[in-house]
Amino acid sequence: MSLSGIDAFDRSLHETNVWLKDLKSRLGTEDSHVAYGVLRAGLHALRDRIGPENAVHLGAQLPMLLRGLYYEGWRLAATPTRERHRAQFLEHVGRELRGQGAIDPETAIRAVFEVLWDRIDAGEVAKVIDLFPAELRELWPRLARGD
Repeated sequence: MSLSGIDAFDRSLHETNVWLKDLKSRLGTEDSHVAYGVLRAGLHALRDRIGPENAVHLGAQLPMLLRGLYYEGWRLAATPTRERHRAQFLEHVGRELRGQGAIDPETAIRAVFEVLWDRIDAGEVAKVIDLFPAELRELWPRLARGD
């Protein structure tokens, strides 16, 4: 039974729920609101770090509903950010996590990167990883990095 009567919307909602369920499992929570906040924070920090052209290529890989979340509040002129060190990038993630309670930014971004690795094209993930300095690449799953 269709919720909206529009297959593309229903498919996107289903795919988004699959992503959130996967993220909840990785975070060890049953709270969909926490998973949503973590996914939003991780996608925004990633989007802001990789620059406009690369951000658009990555956005095209996301389910339609998540694509809207990804682009929400994007200030194109403020990107790319130039965090070169883990602490700087994790601070960015932490700012994006506002209101998510005691979620550790590193735990959050690692979980988001694992979901991205599992859910989007491996070639696209490899391109994104290559945009990161070595210190930030370590936040991606080992298999994604090709180690």
